[in-house]
Amino acid sequence: MASTPTALTTTGTLAAPGVRLHHEVRGAGPVVVLVGSPMDARAFTPLAELLAADCTVLTTDPRGIGRSPLDDPEQDSTPELRADDLSRLLAHLGAGPAVVVGSSGGAVTALALAQAHPEQVRTVVAHEPPLEELLDDRERRRAATDRMIATYLSDGPGAAWALFLAEADIDEAGEHGPSGAQPEPAGGFPERDPQEVADERRFFLHELRATTRWVPDVEALRTGTPRVVVGLGEESAGQLCDLTSTALARQLGVEPTLFPGDHVGFVEHPEAFARRLREVLDAG
Repeated sequence: MASTPTALTTTGTLAAPGVRLHHEVRGAGPVVVLVGSPMDARAFTPLAELLAADCTVLTTDPRGIGRSPLDDPEQDSTPELRADDLSRLLAHLGAGPAVVVGSSGGAVTALALAQAHPEQVRTVVAHEPPLEELLDDRERRRAATDRMIATYLSDGPGAAWALFLAEADIDEAGEHGPSGAQPEPAGGFPERDPQEVADERRFFLHELRATTRWVPDVEALRTGTPRVVVGLGEESAGQLCDLTSTALARQLGVEPTLFPGDHVGFVEHPEAFARRLREVLDAG
């Protein structure tokens, strides 16, 4: 895909229960929502710019992350709360039904939105949702998540990320955690942005457990109105989200749809990802 001129971006803040939601809107045309968790809107900027050539693209910082501050910073982030936030944003913008593309925890948010507000969703592309409760070893996975959180509190982020990446079967040499962090280097981390530190803390203490333990209503998703596409990175074979995505697709009775790259393919290969996304949407 040829490079696209930078789209005009409108930013705004929407007051929702307990939070002020930062959101960005680009382009014009059919509505596409790009959502992560804990990734904020900035991670989707290159993909959003490409899609804005012929779509209205909505991105947002999830509640408690980045520029979406909470009234109570200790409030847990659940897929249901985040789905309600997306519903409010779509209603505020008078947009939809929308294509909702979610990645990682954002894919869980997108599935929760399809269940709770199917009238607002045309298609869900759930790219690598970490739905560990769909796996046969779910009890071991729960214990591993609890161990990560305890390690974050006792030994700091570097040790916690090392456990996270090992559990996700991600190569530490080539991949980062979902918020862009990585295991602590020798000598400790250099001085870090306070917002990055706060977002990382929120991920481990208030988001990770509720996201990975969310159980989708497979029957509702299989028989409901929104089309559900389960996305999987071409380079994610053997990783945790390969297992969870494959398990979800199997229960829905569909085949996983391959996208370029791995868990963060939309960041590393935005043009190829945009081309594949257009193919998938055109085929629906």
